[in-house]
Amino acid sequence: MKKSIAIDMDGVIADIEPHLIEWYKKETGVALNQDMIKGLGEEEAFSDKEALHKILNTESFFRTAPVMDGAIETVKSLMKEYEIFIVSAAMEFPLSLFEKRAWLQEHFPFINWKNIIFCGDKSIIDTDFMIDDYCKNLDFCKGKPLMFTAYHNIAIDHHERINHWNEVPSLLENHIAKTEKVL
Repeated sequence: MKKSIAIDMDGVIADIEPHLIEWYKKETGVALNQDMIKGLGEEEAFSDKEALHKILNTESFFRTAPVMDGAIETVKSLMKEYEIFIVSAAMEFPLSLFEKRAWLQEHFPFINWKNIIFCGDKSIIDTDFMIDDYCKNLDFCKGKPLMFTAYHNIAIDHHERINHWNEVPSLLENHIAKTEKVL
């Protein structure tokens, strides 16, 4: 039986960071860059809460996010050996449901609709691995949590880190090899 991987969308396969910075500037006139927000939480990095809320609830925000470098090729390759599930806590932003589904159809058409999970709380997910950028999701992971680097988690070090999609295949192989040695 194939090992399973839950993969988050925003900040993992969707490069939401520069996209949010761009939309925030359009909405507020405040020019930020990725270095300026590194190590800050979302509310600290984007101090105008009303503008942030408006952006995250604006039609086309999620639909127009760029794809994370290397994500398409790596996910497609991983599907040969792993059961892949795309998991997003999309319920927080109801407008995002259709947009995220359309985004996945465009960029990841090879992922079956049965392997797409939109939920409110990721603690219900029971996969062998979870790739996410938020500890609030990884801390409750039933399998092996893998933290994808994002501006808000730079200072966090209690999960194994992924900096780029090209690291993922060997990281998974090494983890499985270590686990099999123990057994």
